[in-house]
Formats: sequence, C-alpha cells, structure tokens
Amino acid sequence: MKKLALHWQILLGIALGIVTGLIAIQFNGGSAFIIDWIKPFGTIFINMLKLIAIPLIITSLIKGVSDMKDVSQLSRMGGRTFAWYIFTTVVAVTIGLVIVNIINPGKYVSTQTQSELNAGFMQENAGKLELAASNQDRGPLQAFVDVVPENFFAAMSSNGNMLQVIFFVILFGIGLVMVKEEFSQPVKAFFTGANEVILKIIDLIMLAAPFGVFALLAALVAESPSADIFIALGAYALSVLLGLAILIFLFYPTLVRIFTGMSPANFFRGIGPAQLVAFSTSSSAATLPVTMERVEEHLGVKKEVSSFVLPIGATVNMDGTCLYQGVAAVFISQALGYDLTWAQQLTIIITATLASIGTAAVPGAGLLMLIIVLESIGVNPAGIALIFAVDRPLDMCRTIANITSDATVAMIVAKSVNKLEPPKPKNWDDDYKPSIKT
Repeated sequence: MKKLALHWQILLGIALGIVTGLIAIQFNGGSAFIIDWIKPFGTIFINMLKLIAIPLIITSLIKGVSDMKDVSQLSRMGGRTFAWYIFTTVVAVTIGLVIVNIINPGKYVSTQTQSELNAGFMQENAGKLELAASNQDRGPLQAFVDVVPENFFAAMSSNGNMLQVIFFVILFGIGLVMVKEEFSQPVKAFFTGANEVILKIIDLIMLAAPFGVFALLAALVAESPSADIFIALGAYALSVLLGLAILIFLFYPTLVRIFTGMSPANFFRGIGPAQLVAFSTSSSAATLPVTMERVEEHLGVKKEVSSFVLPIGATVNMDGTCLYQGVAAVFISQALGYDLTWAQQLTIIITATLASIGTAAVPGAGLLMLIIVLESIGVNPAGIALIFAVDRPLDMCRTIANITSDATVAMIVAKSVNKLEPPKPKNWDDDYKPSIKT
C-alpha cells in the first residue's frame, strides 16, 4: 500500500483528534484521560517547533541576506527588488490586520470558552498574560526600542526576544556581504551547511506532526468542547481567504497595470499555471521553475532579471504567509482573551515582515514562523493548536499569493531597468511543459 503523503497524514491526525476528543467527553474521566495521557505528546510537538525556531532564524536568515552579494554588482536592480518585496509584505500583513479587526473572529469565542482554553494553555506558560498586560503600559515607540537588543546572547536565550535576534542576524548578514570574499566565504559555507542540517531536523520533526496535531486537537476538544470554537475558526478562515483574495485579485494586478501597463487578464493568463502548481504543492520553492518559465516566456521578463529577482523572492518574499500570520496572531489572541494594543499590532507587522525573510519556502513553514510572531507580543504559542484544522488548505492558498507577488515584483523591476518586453500572444495559452525536475 502506497504511503500517505504527509499533508494527508496531518489531516487524518486532525480528524482523528477531533473524533477522539468528542468521544472522550461522553464518558466520565474521558477528558482527564486525554489531558493526562494524550495532550503531553502535543506539548512535546510544540516544544520541538519552539526548539528549532531560533536556529532556523539564525541560519536561514544569514544565508538569505548574505546571498544578496549580487546587490553590490546590480545595486539598482537589487535595491529596487528588496524595496518592493518589503513594501508588498508590509501591505499584505497590514491588509490582514485590518480585515481581522473588522471581522473580529475571536468574538465568537465565549468568555467561558476563553477561560477553559487559558486554563489549559496557560499551565504551560503562566507568565504570558502578565507580560501582555505590562505591554499595554509601554510608550508608542517602545516597540522600536525593543527591536535592538542590549545583549544578543541574552535575546537568543529566550524565544520571547525573537525580534531582537532577527535584528542582529540581519546586521550580521549585511556585514558578510560587505567584507572581502576570502573572509566571508568560510562563514557563509558554515551557515549554508548549518541551514541544511536545520531543514533536515525540521523534516524529522514534521514526521511527528500527525501525532502532534492528533494530541493537540483531542486535547482542544476535551478541554473546550464548545461549538463556538469551530464557528470562530470558520470566521478566521474567511478572514484569511478574504485578505488573500484582495492581494491576488486586486492589489497585484493593480500594481502590474500601473507600473507595467499589462492588463489583469493578460497577467493572470501568463501566471495562471504557476498559481495552480503553487496551490497543489504549497511550496514557493517547488513552484520556482514554473514561475520562472511563465514570467520569462509569457510575461516578457528577461532572464537576467527573473534569475535574480525570483529566487530571492522564493526565499524572502512571503506575502501570503505574512498576511496569514497577522490574522492568525490576532485571532489566537482574541480567542485566548488577550486585548492587543495598536503598538502590539505594529509589532506583529514588523515581526511578520522580518520573520518572512527567514521562512523556508516549503509547506507549513509559516506555522513555525507564527510561533515567533506570537511570542513577540506575549501570547502563548500553544494557541496555534486552534488553527491546525484549517492550516493546510489555507497554506495552499497563501502560496498562490507568495508566487504571484514574486512575479509582480519581477515585472515591475524589469520595467524599471528596461528589461521587460511584450510577450508573444501565441505563447500565453501554452501549457507548461516542465523541463526541470521539481
């Protein structure tokens, strides 16, 4: 019998976890059994994700920034590429925050359910609520002050200071770009190898994901069997999908129209096959060969631009992931009864934008980065158990936004450096025939 793909195993684990939890609460002592004998495995899974977060940020972000050495050779194109990627990412997460504050999916979670959720989650980190409360008394610019650490090693020792770690790592990566190649190459080689090791560790951790989500969902149902959680989850999923729809069907086509003159219809006709591959694989990296082929052959971007802009985009440009992280962070906070200030929501924008640079272009990586965002605002990361049930289909949708943003920026940059040519209309409807194994 053919082994099930990992995402099907995770979906099966989710379904079995919900069913197990529902069955357990029908019996006396069933909830206690779930909490004592099943929930710990979910806690272990969360701890493993938290364990690898700091090493992943350090290795992948240093590698991503230091690989930007071509910026010194192509300063005009490199500067514009990075600026556009930062701009679209900030817009994406801002759209997500606006939508989630309007829809307010956490309002469907009753006060009683919030208490039940916190009674379970807060046993793992009792100080988070006090930390969130203390954040409300800080000045409006304190979020910027907190970005710069006094001591990098002190910041690295606590997952609650992820933003400070990201700040230092970016500075370190920029330093690698600026020093001579003979000095930077050994350091870059070390972090490249370390990044590969960390990604392999993540692969091993994800093998336990079906069991982890089974335990988390079973515990979630056992501890809070109220149906309002599932209503709130539907409102959360709607918020994410609405935000992604605005990005994909309104924001990106508008940018393309304004800065390149191409109509939205022709843009979608050119990038459409890559969007379908992105949806099916949930991976910007796996879709990259298709994206490059469509952008070069069907959208008119010359190879010297696409080969520079698109690989960087697959590494540092995760608009859909950032939007999802913003919505998820606010939803989880609302569901757990946290009252986020605007300063904390600004922290979400900054953290999600910077964390996206270190997000691996593989399925489910955004969930790991969400831990960073939650801890930056003092919210218990165990709350991600609330969104596991719908994460996979949303992951497929947000990958579409990621690669569409990459294509949009490639076209705008190409136009700005006179490297954009009108594509041949006869090629627009050609089916993609892969020449590169993905």
